[in-house]
Amino acid sequence: MEAVRKICLAAAGIAALALLYGFFASATHICQPAAVCLCLFGAIGIGAVPAVANYQYTAWIITAVVAAMVYPEAFLKWGSFDLRNKWLILAVVQMVMFGMGIQMSLRDFTGLGSTGKGVLIGLACHFTVMPLMGLLLTKVFNFDPEIAAGIILIGSCSSGLASNVMVYLARANLVLSVTVTAMATLAAPFLTPVLMKLLAGTLIQIKFINMMMEIIKIVLVPIGAALLHDYLKRAPAPQRRNVYIIALLCACYLAALPFGLYHIYESNFNKAALLSLEVFGFMIGAFLVGAVYHQLYRSLPKVDKFIPYLSMFGIVYFTAVTTAAGRENLLNVGLLLFMASVIHNGAGYFFGYWLSRLFGLDKNSSRTVAFEVGLQNGGMASGLAGTMGKLATVGLASAVFSPWMNISGSILANYWRKRPADDSTIEPPVVADKI
Repeated sequence: MEAVRKICLAAAGIAALALLYGFFASATHICQPAAVCLCLFGAIGIGAVPAVANYQYTAWIITAVVAAMVYPEAFLKWGSFDLRNKWLILAVVQMVMFGMGIQMSLRDFTGLGSTGKGVLIGLACHFTVMPLMGLLLTKVFNFDPEIAAGIILIGSCSSGLASNVMVYLARANLVLSVTVTAMATLAAPFLTPVLMKLLAGTLIQIKFINMMMEIIKIVLVPIGAALLHDYLKRAPAPQRRNVYIIALLCACYLAALPFGLYHIYESNFNKAALLSLEVFGFMIGAFLVGAVYHQLYRSLPKVDKFIPYLSMFGIVYFTAVTTAAGRENLLNVGLLLFMASVIHNGAGYFFGYWLSRLFGLDKNSSRTVAFEVGLQNGGMASGLAGTMGKLATVGLASAVFSPWMNISGSILANYWRKRPADDSTIEPPVVADKI
Protein backbone atom coordinates (compact mmCIF):
# COMPACT_ATOMS: atom_id res chain seq x y z
CA MET A 1 0.00 0.00 0.00
CA GLU A 2 2.88 2.34 0.79
CA ALA A 3 4.26 1.84 -2.74
CA VAL A 4 0.87 2.71 -4.26
CA ARG A 5 0.72 5.89 -2.19
CA LYS A 6 4.16 6.96 -3.37
CA ILE A 7 3.20 6.32 -6.99
CA CYS A 8 0.05 8.41 -6.52
CA LEU A 9 2.13 11.15 -4.91
CA ALA A 10 4.35 11.22 -8.01
CA ALA A 11 1.24 11.27 -10.24
CA ALA A 12 -0.06 14.22 -8.20
CA GLY A 13 3.19 16.05 -8.90
CA ILE A 14 2.79 15.46 -12.64
CA ALA A 15 -0.84 16.65 -12.44
CA ALA A 16 0.35 19.80 -10.63
CA LEU A 17 2.78 20.56 -13.46
CA ALA A 18 0.01 19.99 -16.01
CA LEU A 19 -2.25 22.32 -14.04
CA LEU A 20 0.41 25.05 -14.04
CA TYR A 21 0.95 24.63 -17.78
CA GLY A 22 -2.78 24.76 -18.46
CA PHE A 23 -3.16 27.86 -16.28
CA PHE A 24 -0.44 29.87 -18.00
CA ALA A 25 -1.51 28.62 -21.43
CA SER A 26 -5.17 29.47 -20.65
CA ALA A 27 -6.06 25.90 -21.62
CA THR A 28 -9.22 25.07 -19.66
CA HIS A 29 -9.40 21.60 -21.19
CA ILE A 30 -6.07 20.83 -19.49
CA CYS A 31 -6.67 22.68 -16.22
CA GLN A 32 -9.91 20.94 -15.35
CA PRO A 33 -8.82 17.27 -15.52
CA ALA A 34 -5.41 18.19 -14.10
CA ALA A 35 -7.03 19.79 -11.04
CA VAL A 36 -9.18 16.73 -10.41
CA CYS A 37 -6.22 14.36 -10.88
CA LEU A 38 -4.06 16.47 -8.57
CA CYS A 39 -6.66 16.23 -5.79
CA LEU A 40 -7.47 12.56 -6.41
CA PHE A 41 -3.90 11.29 -6.52
CA GLY A 42 -2.95 13.69 -3.74
CA ALA A 43 -5.71 12.32 -1.47
CA ILE A 44 -4.31 8.81 -1.92
CA GLY A 45 -0.64 9.76 -1.83
CA ILE A 46 -0.82 12.08 1.17
CA GLY A 47 -0.79 9.02 3.43
CA ALA A 48 2.86 8.48 2.48
CA VAL A 49 3.88 11.79 4.09
CA PRO A 50 3.77 11.41 7.91
CA ALA A 51 3.54 15.16 8.56
CA VAL A 52 0.22 15.46 6.72
CA ALA A 53 -1.10 11.88 6.85
CA ASN A 54 -3.80 12.91 9.36
CA TYR A 55 -5.38 15.16 6.72
CA GLN A 56 -6.19 12.34 4.28
CA TYR A 57 -9.91 12.40 5.03
CA THR A 58 -9.99 16.17 4.56
CA ALA A 59 -8.13 15.70 1.26
CA TRP A 60 -10.94 13.44 0.04
CA ILE A 61 -13.52 16.08 0.92
CA ILE A 62 -11.52 18.69 -1.01
CA THR A 63 -11.33 16.25 -3.93
CA ALA A 64 -15.11 15.90 -3.88
CA VAL A 65 -15.53 19.69 -3.89
CA VAL A 66 -13.09 20.22 -6.78
CA ALA A 67 -14.53 17.38 -8.88
CA ALA A 68 -18.08 18.64 -8.34
CA MET A 69 -17.10 22.20 -9.27
CA VAL A 70 -15.34 21.05 -12.45
CA TYR A 71 -17.82 18.36 -13.56
CA PRO A 72 -21.10 19.20 -11.77
CA GLU A 73 -23.29 17.19 -14.14
CA ALA A 74 -21.55 13.97 -13.04
CA PHE A 75 -22.80 14.48 -9.46
CA LEU A 76 -26.38 15.52 -10.16
CA LYS A 77 -27.89 12.73 -12.22
CA TRP A 78 -26.95 9.27 -13.39
CA GLY A 79 -29.22 8.69 -16.33
CA SER A 80 -32.72 9.45 -15.11
CA PHE A 81 -31.80 8.96 -11.43
CA ASP A 82 -31.43 12.16 -9.42
CA LEU A 83 -28.53 11.92 -6.96
CA ARG A 84 -30.21 14.65 -4.90
CA ASN A 85 -33.22 12.41 -4.25
CA LYS A 86 -34.59 13.18 -0.79
CA TRP A 87 -34.77 9.54 0.28
CA LEU A 88 -31.29 8.76 -0.99
CA ILE A 89 -29.84 11.72 0.92
CA LEU A 90 -31.72 10.57 4.03
CA ALA A 91 -30.36 7.03 3.68
CA VAL A 92 -26.79 8.26 3.20
CA VAL A 93 -26.98 10.61 6.19
CA GLN A 94 -28.44 7.82 8.33
CA MET A 95 -25.51 5.64 7.29
CA VAL A 96 -23.14 8.42 8.38
CA MET A 97 -24.91 8.77 11.71
CA PHE A 98 -24.92 5.00 12.20
CA GLY A 99 -21.15 5.09 11.75
CA MET A 100 -21.04 7.81 14.38
CA GLY A 101 -23.17 5.67 16.69
CA ILE A 102 -20.87 2.66 16.23
CA GLN A 103 -18.10 4.74 17.79
CA MET A 104 -20.34 5.59 20.76
CA SER A 105 -21.34 3.46 23.72
CA LEU A 106 -24.10 3.43 26.31
CA ARG A 107 -21.35 4.12 28.82
CA ASP A 108 -20.85 7.53 27.19
CA PHE A 109 -24.06 8.65 28.87
CA THR A 110 -22.81 7.75 32.35
CA GLY A 111 -20.21 10.53 32.59
CA LEU A 112 -22.66 13.09 33.98
CA GLY A 113 -21.82 12.18 37.56
CA SER A 114 -18.17 13.19 37.22
CA THR A 115 -18.46 15.88 34.52
CA GLY A 116 -21.85 17.48 35.23
CA LYS A 117 -20.60 21.06 35.48
CA GLY A 118 -18.47 20.76 32.36
CA VAL A 119 -21.35 19.21 30.41
CA LEU A 120 -23.70 22.05 31.33
CA ILE A 121 -21.13 24.66 30.37
CA GLY A 122 -20.34 22.82 27.12
CA LEU A 123 -23.99 22.51 26.11
CA ALA A 124 -24.77 26.12 27.05
CA CYS A 125 -21.82 27.44 25.03
CA HIS A 126 -22.51 25.15 22.09
CA PHE A 127 -26.16 26.08 21.66
CA THR A 128 -25.65 29.83 22.22
CA VAL A 129 -22.27 30.86 20.81
CA MET A 130 -22.49 29.07 17.47
CA PRO A 131 -26.09 29.94 16.47
CA LEU A 132 -25.65 33.58 17.51
CA MET A 133 -22.30 33.84 15.74
CA GLY A 134 -23.94 32.34 12.65
CA LEU A 135 -26.67 34.98 12.83
CA LEU A 136 -24.08 37.75 13.22
CA LEU A 137 -22.15 36.53 10.18
CA THR A 138 -25.28 36.54 8.03
CA LYS A 139 -25.78 40.21 8.95
CA VAL A 140 -22.13 41.14 8.29
CA PHE A 141 -21.80 39.36 4.94
CA ASN A 142 -25.40 39.93 3.81
CA PHE A 143 -25.89 36.48 2.29
CA ASP A 144 -29.04 35.51 0.41
CA PRO A 145 -31.77 34.31 2.82
CA GLU A 146 -31.46 30.58 2.15
CA ILE A 147 -27.65 30.57 2.27
CA ALA A 148 -27.83 32.63 5.47
CA ALA A 149 -30.27 30.11 6.93
CA GLY A 150 -27.74 27.37 6.17
CA ILE A 151 -25.08 29.16 8.22
CA ILE A 152 -27.45 29.47 11.16
CA LEU A 153 -28.44 25.82 10.69
CA ILE A 154 -24.91 24.44 10.95
CA GLY A 155 -24.40 26.65 14.00
CA SER A 156 -27.55 25.20 15.57
CA CYS A 157 -26.63 21.53 15.06
CA SER A 158 -25.06 19.30 17.68
CA SER A 159 -21.35 18.53 17.81
CA GLY A 160 -20.08 15.49 15.95
CA LEU A 161 -17.57 12.77 16.76
CA ALA A 162 -14.82 14.80 15.08
CA SER A 163 -14.65 16.74 18.34
CA ASN A 164 -13.92 13.52 20.25
CA VAL A 165 -11.06 12.73 17.87
CA MET A 166 -9.55 16.21 18.25
CA VAL A 167 -9.86 16.06 22.06
CA TYR A 168 -8.11 12.70 22.04
CA LEU A 169 -5.30 14.04 19.83
CA ALA A 170 -4.95 17.11 22.07
CA ARG A 171 -4.79 14.91 25.20
CA ALA A 172 -7.63 16.89 26.77
CA ASN A 173 -10.62 15.63 28.80
CA LEU A 174 -11.95 12.80 26.64
CA VAL A 175 -14.64 11.70 29.13
CA LEU A 176 -16.11 15.22 29.12
CA SER A 177 -15.95 15.40 25.32
CA VAL A 178 -17.79 12.12 24.79
CA THR A 179 -20.46 13.04 27.34
CA VAL A 180 -21.07 16.50 25.84
CA THR A 181 -21.35 14.98 22.35
CA ALA A 182 -23.84 12.40 23.60
CA MET A 183 -25.97 14.98 25.42
CA ALA A 184 -25.85 17.47 22.54
CA THR A 185 -27.05 14.71 20.22
CA LEU A 186 -30.02 13.98 22.51
CA ALA A 187 -30.84 17.70 22.83
CA ALA A 188 -30.64 18.46 19.10
CA PRO A 189 -34.17 17.29 18.11
CA PHE A 190 -35.62 20.00 20.35
CA LEU A 191 -32.99 22.75 20.48
CA THR A 192 -32.08 22.86 16.78
CA PRO A 193 -35.68 23.53 15.60
CA VAL A 194 -36.13 26.09 18.41
CA LEU A 195 -32.99 27.97 17.39
CA MET A 196 -33.86 27.82 13.70
CA LYS A 197 -37.36 29.12 14.39
CA LEU A 198 -36.02 32.00 16.49
CA LEU A 199 -33.01 32.98 14.39
CA ALA A 200 -33.84 31.88 10.83
CA GLY A 201 -37.64 31.98 10.86
CA THR A 202 -37.66 35.19 8.81
CA LEU A 203 -35.26 33.74 6.21
CA ILE A 204 -36.96 30.45 5.33
CA GLN A 205 -40.11 28.66 6.43
CA ILE A 206 -39.39 26.56 9.52
CA LYS A 207 -41.92 23.90 10.44
CA PHE A 208 -40.96 23.12 14.02
CA ILE A 209 -42.58 19.68 14.38
CA ASN A 210 -41.47 18.56 10.92
CA MET A 211 -37.86 19.57 11.59
CA MET A 212 -37.90 17.87 14.97
CA MET A 213 -39.17 14.66 13.40
CA GLU A 214 -36.55 14.87 10.63
CA ILE A 215 -33.75 15.24 13.19
CA ILE A 216 -35.06 12.21 15.04
CA LYS A 217 -34.95 10.25 11.77
CA ILE A 218 -31.55 11.62 10.76
CA VAL A 219 -29.74 11.44 14.11
CA LEU A 220 -31.48 9.53 16.88
CA VAL A 221 -32.81 6.62 14.80
CA PRO A 222 -29.44 5.45 13.34
CA ILE A 223 -27.53 6.19 16.55
CA GLY A 224 -30.21 4.25 18.46
CA ALA A 225 -29.63 1.26 16.18
CA ALA A 226 -25.90 1.43 16.87
CA LEU A 227 -26.44 1.71 20.64
CA LEU A 228 -28.71 -1.36 20.57
CA HIS A 229 -25.80 -3.21 18.97
CA ASP A 230 -23.55 -1.93 21.77
CA TYR A 231 -26.07 -3.14 24.38
CA LEU A 232 -26.23 -6.60 22.83
CA LYS A 233 -22.46 -6.96 23.08
CA ARG A 234 -22.74 -7.23 26.86
CA ALA A 235 -26.34 -8.39 27.34
CA PRO A 236 -26.91 -11.84 28.92
CA ALA A 237 -28.37 -14.54 26.72
CA PRO A 238 -32.01 -14.23 27.95
CA GLN A 239 -32.05 -10.49 27.23
CA ARG A 240 -30.53 -10.99 23.79
CA ARG A 241 -33.23 -13.56 23.07
CA ASN A 242 -35.92 -11.06 24.05
CA VAL A 243 -34.38 -8.45 21.75
CA TYR A 244 -34.42 -10.87 18.83
CA ILE A 245 -38.08 -11.72 19.49
CA ILE A 246 -38.95 -8.01 19.46
CA ALA A 247 -36.88 -7.59 16.28
CA LEU A 248 -38.92 -10.35 14.63
CA LEU A 249 -42.14 -8.57 15.59
CA CYS A 250 -40.67 -5.35 14.16
CA ALA A 251 -39.96 -7.13 10.88
CA CYS A 252 -43.57 -8.37 10.74
CA TYR A 253 -44.89 -4.84 11.38
CA LEU A 254 -42.74 -3.33 8.63
CA ALA A 255 -43.70 -6.10 6.22
CA ALA A 256 -47.40 -5.38 6.86
CA LEU A 257 -47.13 -1.68 5.91
CA PRO A 258 -47.01 -2.10 2.10
CA PHE A 259 -49.71 -4.79 2.26
CA GLY A 260 -52.51 -2.58 3.47
CA LEU A 261 -51.57 -1.43 6.97
CA TYR A 262 -50.35 1.97 5.81
CA HIS A 263 -53.49 2.41 3.70
CA ILE A 264 -55.52 1.89 6.89
CA TYR A 265 -53.44 4.59 8.58
CA GLU A 266 -54.01 7.01 5.68
CA SER A 267 -57.76 6.42 5.82
CA ASN A 268 -58.11 6.97 9.56
CA PHE A 269 -55.44 9.46 10.70
CA ASN A 270 -54.63 13.10 10.02
CA LYS A 271 -51.27 14.38 8.74
CA ALA A 272 -49.81 14.97 12.20
CA ALA A 273 -50.64 11.43 13.29
CA LEU A 274 -49.22 10.03 10.03
CA LEU A 275 -45.99 11.94 10.63
CA SER A 276 -45.74 10.43 14.11
CA LEU A 277 -46.43 6.96 12.71
CA GLU A 278 -43.73 7.51 10.08
CA VAL A 279 -41.17 8.31 12.78
CA PHE A 280 -42.40 5.31 14.77
CA GLY A 281 -41.80 3.18 11.68
CA PHE A 282 -38.24 4.47 11.46
CA MET A 283 -37.70 3.59 15.12
CA ILE A 284 -39.03 0.10 14.49
CA GLY A 285 -36.65 -0.16 11.56
CA ALA A 286 -33.75 1.02 13.73
CA PHE A 287 -34.46 -1.70 16.27
CA LEU A 288 -34.46 -4.30 13.51
CA VAL A 289 -31.27 -2.94 11.93
CA GLY A 290 -29.49 -2.91 15.30
CA ALA A 291 -30.39 -6.54 15.97
CA VAL A 292 -29.49 -7.72 12.44
CA TYR A 293 -26.23 -5.79 12.48
CA HIS A 294 -25.28 -7.38 15.79
CA GLN A 295 -25.79 -10.81 14.26
CA LEU A 296 -23.49 -9.76 11.40
CA TYR A 297 -20.98 -8.54 13.97
CA ARG A 298 -21.02 -11.91 15.74
CA SER A 299 -20.11 -13.59 12.45
CA LEU A 300 -17.65 -10.88 11.36
CA PRO A 301 -16.28 -9.13 14.46
CA LYS A 302 -14.10 -6.81 12.35
CA VAL A 303 -17.12 -5.23 10.64
CA ASP A 304 -17.18 -2.41 13.21
CA LYS A 305 -13.84 -1.19 11.88
CA PHE A 306 -15.22 -0.78 8.35
CA ILE A 307 -18.39 1.14 9.20
CA PRO A 308 -16.54 4.45 9.81
CA TYR A 309 -15.20 4.23 6.26
CA LEU A 310 -18.76 3.95 4.97
CA SER A 311 -19.56 7.06 6.99
CA MET A 312 -16.62 8.88 5.46
CA PHE A 313 -17.83 7.86 2.00
CA GLY A 314 -21.28 9.18 2.88
CA ILE A 315 -19.88 12.57 3.90
CA VAL A 316 -17.80 12.76 0.71
CA TYR A 317 -20.93 11.81 -1.29
CA PHE A 318 -23.24 14.52 -0.05
CA THR A 319 -20.39 17.06 -0.08
CA ALA A 320 -19.96 16.37 -3.79
CA VAL A 321 -23.70 16.45 -4.50
CA THR A 322 -24.22 19.63 -2.48
CA THR A 323 -21.31 21.34 -4.22
CA ALA A 324 -22.55 20.31 -7.67
CA ALA A 325 -26.08 21.45 -6.90
CA GLY A 326 -24.91 24.79 -5.51
CA ARG A 327 -22.07 25.40 -7.98
CA GLU A 328 -23.42 28.71 -9.27
CA ASN A 329 -23.97 30.00 -5.75
CA LEU A 330 -20.47 28.91 -4.75
CA LEU A 331 -18.95 30.78 -7.69
CA ASN A 332 -20.67 33.92 -6.41
CA VAL A 333 -20.22 33.62 -2.64
CA GLY A 334 -17.73 30.77 -2.14
CA LEU A 335 -14.92 33.03 -0.88
CA LEU A 336 -17.24 34.86 1.51
CA LEU A 337 -18.59 31.54 2.77
CA PHE A 338 -15.07 30.32 3.42
CA MET A 339 -14.24 33.52 5.32
CA ALA A 340 -17.43 33.05 7.32
CA SER A 341 -16.46 29.44 8.11
CA VAL A 342 -13.05 30.52 9.42
CA ILE A 343 -14.58 33.22 11.65
CA HIS A 344 -17.43 30.97 12.84
CA ASN A 345 -15.12 28.09 13.66
CA GLY A 346 -12.50 30.32 15.31
CA ALA A 347 -15.16 32.03 17.43
CA GLY A 348 -16.29 28.61 18.66
CA TYR A 349 -12.78 27.71 19.81
CA PHE A 350 -12.19 31.13 21.36
CA PHE A 351 -15.45 31.54 23.26
CA GLY A 352 -15.67 27.85 24.14
CA TYR A 353 -12.27 28.00 25.83
CA TRP A 354 -12.46 31.37 27.55
CA LEU A 355 -16.06 31.11 28.72
CA SER A 356 -15.18 27.74 30.26
CA ARG A 357 -12.25 29.31 32.05
CA LEU A 358 -14.49 32.16 33.19
CA PHE A 359 -16.92 29.65 34.72
CA GLY A 360 -14.15 27.85 36.58
CA LEU A 361 -13.23 24.84 34.42
CA ASP A 362 -9.61 23.69 34.39
CA LYS A 363 -7.49 24.21 31.26
CA ASN A 364 -7.85 20.64 30.02
CA SER A 365 -11.65 20.72 30.29
CA SER A 366 -11.74 24.19 28.72
CA ARG A 367 -9.79 22.88 25.74
CA THR A 368 -12.35 20.12 25.47
CA VAL A 369 -15.26 22.56 25.48
CA ALA A 370 -13.48 24.62 22.81
CA PHE A 371 -13.58 21.63 20.46
CA GLU A 372 -17.16 20.75 21.41
CA VAL A 373 -18.29 24.30 20.61
CA GLY A 374 -16.16 24.90 17.53
CA LEU A 375 -16.86 21.64 15.68
CA GLN A 376 -20.38 21.15 14.33
CA ASN A 377 -22.18 18.12 12.87
CA GLY A 378 -22.02 18.94 9.16
CA GLY A 379 -23.72 15.67 8.25
CA MET A 380 -26.78 16.59 10.25
CA ALA A 381 -26.94 20.04 8.61
CA SER A 382 -26.63 18.55 5.13
CA GLY A 383 -29.27 15.94 5.89
CA LEU A 384 -31.75 18.57 7.07
CA ALA A 385 -31.06 20.71 4.01
CA GLY A 386 -31.66 17.66 1.81
CA THR A 387 -34.99 16.84 3.44
CA MET A 388 -36.02 20.48 2.90
CA GLY A 389 -35.18 20.12 -0.79
CA LYS A 390 -32.72 23.02 -0.47
CA LEU A 391 -29.38 21.25 -0.79
CA ALA A 392 -28.05 23.84 -3.25
CA THR A 393 -28.66 26.77 -0.88
CA VAL A 394 -29.30 25.83 2.76
CA GLY A 395 -26.88 22.91 2.44
CA LEU A 396 -24.08 25.01 0.97
CA ALA A 397 -22.67 26.23 4.29
CA SER A 398 -22.07 22.69 5.58
CA ALA A 399 -20.20 21.79 2.36
CA VAL A 400 -17.81 24.73 2.91
CA PHE A 401 -17.61 24.68 6.72
CA SER A 402 -16.94 20.93 7.16
CA PRO A 403 -13.53 20.70 5.39
CA TRP A 404 -12.24 23.76 7.24
CA MET A 405 -13.41 22.42 10.61
CA ASN A 406 -11.39 19.23 10.05
CA ILE A 407 -8.28 21.20 9.07
CA SER A 408 -8.46 23.76 11.88
CA GLY A 409 -9.37 21.12 14.46
CA SER A 410 -6.35 19.01 13.54
CA ILE A 411 -4.03 22.02 13.68
CA LEU A 412 -5.33 23.13 17.09
CA ALA A 413 -5.27 19.57 18.47
CA ASN A 414 -1.65 19.08 17.48
CA TYR A 415 -0.72 22.51 18.86
CA TRP A 416 -2.26 21.73 22.25
CA ARG A 417 -0.83 18.21 22.25
CA LYS A 418 2.67 19.69 22.16
CA ARG A 419 1.77 22.08 25.00
CA PRO A 420 0.17 20.00 27.78
CA ALA A 421 -2.02 21.92 30.22
CA ASP A 422 -0.47 22.58 33.61
CA ASP A 423 -3.38 20.87 35.34
CA SER A 424 -3.25 17.79 33.07
CA THR A 425 -2.58 14.84 35.32
CA ILE A 426 -4.48 12.02 33.67
CA GLU A 427 -3.66 10.61 30.26
CA PRO A 428 -6.74 10.01 28.13
CA PRO A 429 -7.50 6.37 27.43
CA VAL A 430 -6.58 4.92 24.06
CA VAL A 431 -9.54 4.87 21.72
CA ALA A 432 -10.10 3.66 18.19
CA ASP A 433 -9.91 6.17 15.34
CA LYS A 434 -13.21 7.93 14.82
CA ILE A 435 -14.60 10.16 12.15
